Amino acid sequence: MGNELIEDLKWRGLLYQQTDEEGMAKLLDELKISLYCGVDPTADSMHIGHIVPLLTLRRFQMHGHQPILLVGGATGMIGDPSGRNEERQLQSTEQIDKNVDAIKVQMERIFDFNSENGARMVNNRDWIGEMSVIEFLRDYGKLISVNYMLAKESVASRLESGISFTEFTYTLIQAIDYNHLYNHYNCRVQIGGSDQWGNITSGLEVIRKTHDEEAKAFGITIPLVTKADGTKFGKTAGGAVWLDAKKTSPYEFYQFWINTADADVIKYLKIFTFMEREEIEALQESVETEAHLRKAQTVLAEEMTKLIHGEEALQDAQRITKALFSGDLKALSAEEMKAAFKDVPSVEMVKEPKSIVDLIVEAGISSSKRQAREDVTNGAISVNGEKVTDLEYVIDEKDRLEDAFAIVRRGKKKYHMVQFQ
Repeated sequence: MGNELIEDLKWRGLLYQQTDEEGMAKLLDELKISLYCGVDPTADSMHIGHIVPLLTLRRFQMHGHQPILLVGGATGMIGDPSGRNEERQLQSTEQIDKNVDAIKVQMERIFDFNSENGARMVNNRDWIGEMSVIEFLRDYGKLISVNYMLAKESVASRLESGISFTEFTYTLIQAIDYNHLYNHYNCRVQIGGSDQWGNITSGLEVIRKTHDEEAKAFGITIPLVTKADGTKFGKTAGGAVWLDAKKTSPYEFYQFWINTADADVIKYLKIFTFMEREEIEALQESVETEAHLRKAQTVLAEEMTKLIHGEEALQDAQRITKALFSGDLKALSAEEMKAAFKDVPSVEMVKEPKSIVDLIVEAGISSSKRQAREDVTNGAISVNGEKVTDLEYVIDEKDRLEDAFAIVRRGKKKYHMVQFQ
């Protein structure tokens, strides 16, 4: 069973480093274990880059093991130097508490909390928050040498630009977490992104030094997800792709996945979905023989949107996509239009009646009055999905959605948002 899970993780490209591959496979074969992954609440939402270790942890749960989800109410107040070249801005306790609550809701979409091996959520402020400075220095500061910490990539890479003592201690504090979970929850494995290797091995060092018996604890890291063209995964022109529907609407989320390049789509199906090997291999064949149908991208977008936002949000995203493809905007609500056209060229105008010709020239939609008249007469202009062919047509409050904006299309695909102030 352990080997089967490890082999599946390898096939999916989810294993980067392991502290003891043989020992962990044996442990997974013999016992149902607890294992953990930590998330620091540095924002009020996770983005898709955060979820790869969590989805990997979910795979362990599907094989009968118990996931522990550690939300770093304490470590989030300090800042992890891993993968960063500058200090984090420290956040208030109130803000971190709000972030923790928001992240909990997102975790509940990914994990099963109710079964026999239901996920358990813990907050490291519950044990680190009570620790005095003297306890920290006597009980843990003695266990790890400064030389050991300086050798960590997360610290070494910051020595030239500078690292505060606060961030310098981060690896030790995360090590205390692993030791605490080992002692209180019999947690045997920590999972993290590839930048967490130093923090994970610090945890194993603390466990080793605080236990007389041979401690059986392990660590694995997951490769950084990259795109075939070398650009950063999980970013769009508008920034990060968030799990919070208010920051990235389900439609935008769906669009992000459906626009995956052919070179990346099978890799992402392996990493992000729980689909079986045979299903993914069938889609791989489709990419190779009928790429224009984009079957793999459609399945990826459906699976991910359903997982993070639910079936209803997926149907809404599909409806918006279909309406935009057909040009039938009348099928959409004002809110859906706003979400769908968030990234199209936008122009501000005052709220006053204006002829269609004047509006499309002033908005830069048509290049001149002559061109504008031609566009209207030829049926190339539509407002909120309705074609306008009358040169005398006046844009006024009847065309302002929510009394705030209108969507103007020129030709088949060129959309503009006119925002009325």
